[in-house]
Amino acid sequence: MKRPGRRGDDVGRRVDGPHPQVPAGLAERAAERGGRLLRRHRAVRALALTVLFLAVAAFMVWAVVTEPWQVPPAETTPPLEGW
Repeated sequence: MKRPGRRGDDVGRRVDGPHPQVPAGLAERAAERGGRLLRRHRAVRALALTVLFLAVAAFMVWAVVTEPWQVPPAETTPPLEGW
């Protein structure tokens, strides 16, 4: 097995050394920010689903009114009335 070099010793000293002080209230601020992000994501998701639902509803109304699946009447020949 390879012995750790100077770099490994330096990392070991940093990990074993004194840890920096955590700012007071960090956990509360992080929880508040996480809550805000979660509420924002939920609101965006609800808005996107609402827009999607409205788009599907508008498409369905358009399709029912215009009936795009119907073949348009052929107007290339004159009517055969009056012979």
